[in-house]
Amino acid sequence: MEFGFTTAAYVVAAVLFILSLGGLSGQESAKRAVWYGIVGMGLAVFATLIGPGAGFWWLSIILIAIGGVIGTVVAQRVQMTEMPQLVAAMHSLVGLAAVFVGFNAHFELVNVLGMDEAAKKALEGFGALIAKKDVVEQNILRVELFLGVFIGAVTFTGSVIAYGKLAGKVTSAAEKLPGGHALNASAAIISLVCLIWYFNSGGILPLIIMTLAAFFIGYHLIMGIGGADMPVVVSMLNSYSGWAAAAIGFSLGNDLLIVVGALVGSSGAILSYIMCKAMNRSFISVILGGFGGTAGPQMEVEGEQIAIDAEGVAAALEDADSVIIIPGYGMAVAQAQNAVSDLVRKLKIAGKEVRFAIHPVAGRLPGHMNVLLAEAKVPYDIVMEMDEINDDFPSTDVAIVIGSNDIVNPAAQEDPNSPIAGMPVLECWKAKQVFVSKRGQGTGYSGIENPLFYKENTRMFYGDARDSLDKLLGLID
Repeated sequence: MEFGFTTAAYVVAAVLFILSLGGLSGQESAKRAVWYGIVGMGLAVFATLIGPGAGFWWLSIILIAIGGVIGTVVAQRVQMTEMPQLVAAMHSLVGLAAVFVGFNAHFELVNVLGMDEAAKKALEGFGALIAKKDVVEQNILRVELFLGVFIGAVTFTGSVIAYGKLAGKVTSAAEKLPGGHALNASAAIISLVCLIWYFNSGGILPLIIMTLAAFFIGYHLIMGIGGADMPVVVSMLNSYSGWAAAAIGFSLGNDLLIVVGALVGSSGAILSYIMCKAMNRSFISVILGGFGGTAGPQMEVEGEQIAIDAEGVAAALEDADSVIIIPGYGMAVAQAQNAVSDLVRKLKIAGKEVRFAIHPVAGRLPGHMNVLLAEAKVPYDIVMEMDEINDDFPSTDVAIVIGSNDIVNPAAQEDPNSPIAGMPVLECWKAKQVFVSKRGQGTGYSGIENPLFYKENTRMFYGDARDSLDKLLGLID
């Protein structure tokens, strides 16, 4: 009876998770999709707690309660600008959990193999599942838990480094130890040797050595990836965490964990591919730290950055008929989305055509800008993707760039030696006038110089984005 309910609940939960992923593809359906996921996860946890083999359910409830309190406190304290590093931190926990579960599965396997038949018959839960396996199935279990630990270990240290880069605690520059990719390859070969060793011996030593090697791979792999690639890295680590969960699901014989892990892993991989395509980079090149190298000296930027004040921007907007706003991470840092929303409302009342141009890798998390604009109640129908709006810049009177750098950098098209050469960008420099809201003259998070700031039709609107926009709002009727 319990097993039948658990199986049915897992099926319903899996359907809800699929509906949740499908709903997240649209802004209008995203809120409903989140609730699908919440209900599905709640049902899955409940079914697991009352299902077969759930002996210490009360301990699980205590741990869930503690985790829930910690999660609530963290969620209330984290600003929207800190969401990318929060996501990276969550991925690290998934990876670490996979490592712990994998080692626990190893200890369970060793323990069960040492029992007599009478003791095996008295087992429940995962132990009983192992006891029913023959030698071939036990060897398969070893491979499954080994892979789960490997992927989990790579995900853990990789996510920790990604968190550090996003939070500014680790340099955003791509850095590798002497030996570069050869070190990663060596660690991977060591892990493969350990798999063969573990498969034949069943001892814990090869599992420990592999875990250390995988920890190194995760650390060195992400350290070798520059800050400009962090959106792809976050998406990639999301995929890794899913595959780690799926591998552990196979080890535990948990069908729902396999399904959920596969959903997360495949969706993260697809998103990573889409983002790499938006950057005109191969996925393999990005994850191996290939992005950021140059084939030769970069073009020198000529000219100077010319500043403009709020009065000058207001006068240009008053004369303009069409305006395109390009948000970036600087808008998130300044928490300027509400001021941007107010600016849009005033311009639309004045009869201006106002739209937003969103690059696929704007910000430091996929969809980061869309979430911020939705939070500020910007209408969905004026938020356009890059491919939808890029051809409209030549007929646009004013383009306003708020805290963006790489996604509006003409060097991607003009300089074959640029680190972002070939990356599709928003061609805002083709607008009649461009105003760039920026804190100062620095190169920004990725460290890449932007010729846009020196073009004749560009003016730099220096200062904190929210303060600058507040001044501008006071000058627009």
